Amino acid sequence: MNKYTKIGLSALCGSLASISAANAGTLDVTGSATATWTSLGGQVTGNPIGMATGITFKGSGELDGGQTFDVTITNTNKNAYSTAGITLNTNSSGTFKLSSAQGGQGIGGYDDNMPRAWEEVWDTAVGTNANFQKGVGSSMNVSWTSPKIVGTKLQIAYAPDNDGTQNNNKAVSGGASKKFAEGWDIVLDTGTANGGINLFVGASETKVAKGTTEDGSLKALTGDHEEGVLGLQFKLGPVALGGQVSAERLQTQTAGAANYYGNSSWGIAFNVSDDLSVSYSEAKHVKVLTKRQSQRHGLPIAVTQLNYNEYTPKAWMDGDSIQVAYTIGGVSVKYAQTEYDNTAYGFDKKVPKESRLVAVSLAF
Repeated sequence: MNKYTKIGLSALCGSLASISAANAGTLDVTGSATATWTSLGGQVTGNPIGMATGITFKGSGELDGGQTFDVTITNTNKNAYSTAGITLNTNSSGTFKLSSAQGGQGIGGYDDNMPRAWEEVWDTAVGTNANFQKGVGSSMNVSWTSPKIVGTKLQIAYAPDNDGTQNNNKAVSGGASKKFAEGWDIVLDTGTANGGINLFVGASETKVAKGTTEDGSLKALTGDHEEGVLGLQFKLGPVALGGQVSAERLQTQTAGAANYYGNSSWGIAFNVSDDLSVSYSEAKHVKVLTKRQSQRHGLPIAVTQLNYNEYTPKAWMDGDSIQVAYTIGGVSVKYAQTEYDNTAYGFDKKVPKESRLVAVSLAF
């Protein structure tokens, strides 16, 4: 009896050893905690104290032949699931990634990449409700990024249904969007080998499902959902300067609904030292509404539906931000003073909103 027991344990130990070898790899955990104090002008402040916490898990391993893989899972404030990605890094064929994120891959990763000491102009507690190009980045997507050659890389991302959902295991999104079907993003990111100049240009096209618009009632007349971005940055010693523009065409047929969005931003940042940086940046956002409805060609057209290419005056908002960031070890102190006009795309209301934001961040 004892003999058979020993044989069983020996076989089990050998099996466990095989499993352990097959699962060789590492899992790293990093985190952050941030305390903020927000002061708002032209808005109700209430209690100004805020807090954010985040934890990131990153596992990595190596395949035969030297190829590597990794998985990254990020939980944001209050341990809420945020993003995840599974990546395969090949030796010479680039990087393949399955992504469940909010705007991470494709042109969504370039919504505002201008130099700054801390945050984007519109992300400093003012509450702008700005709209940015995201392409397929907000949906479950697969992407390929080419190896970098002389400072240049190409990225292509694809979503079978660009409906803004992140699916669970063995799950589908169902009828999350009646309007959108498959979508493609392509981004070219190039620059000098030393990083002194960086140029990026990207485009996205999402098919509009035949026979549907926003409410599933009419066929789209003018084409598919289109987005694009173009930006240029320069770095000279401690100074970084850049500007970019982006646009989105929704192909809306409903009178009074948004049909175009446009964004522009620029920034300049100065690294005073390895620990201290300051920046100034500006951003402008435009929304254009459809003025008249349209019908499919060949059907009766009412007087109110003529000239569907006419649009209402542009709704716009713009803002600027001065920022300072100082780091000591794993502790950072950051400050942003921001002012915005016409938030939420007002029509030349010129009602300014201001924010003063102080944050103390801990990294571990």
